[in-house]
Amino acid sequence: MQALAVKAYGEVQQRTVGDKEIEYALFRQITEALEAVAETTEFAPAAWADGVHRNQQLWTIIAADLLSPGNALPDELKRSLLYLSEFVRRTSLNVLAGEDGLRDLIEVNRTVMAGLPRSAFDNVAGETS
Repeated sequence: MQALAVKAYGEVQQRTVGDKEIEYALFRQITEALEAVAETTEFAPAAWADGVHRNQQLWTIIAADLLSPGNALPDELKRSLLYLSEFVRRTSLNVLAGEDGLRDLIEVNRTVMAGLPRSAFDNVAGETS
């Protein structure tokens, strides 16, 4: 998962943080971009599309990792996260079609972020704040 995420979202400096901290960092960066788009008063299609696309990429990587044979998460948690991944996919399509849903994507990400460790990330990566 870490290698795919790094490739998809840019180079991450070598740090002594684990996969979950990197996941948190990606969720944080993408969610903050979605929030910035949601808070703007002028419609900027490129910014909306970029934020939604990056969020969808993250969730696609997560879904692929959840489906890999080596994923050790409990089956119930896997199912819940896969459901969220599908919800994000559908909602993303709706948002890109001009419908509501951006706040829903942000809420899903914030909820997942609440369950991920972040202390190591906060100490080493203030640059995404």
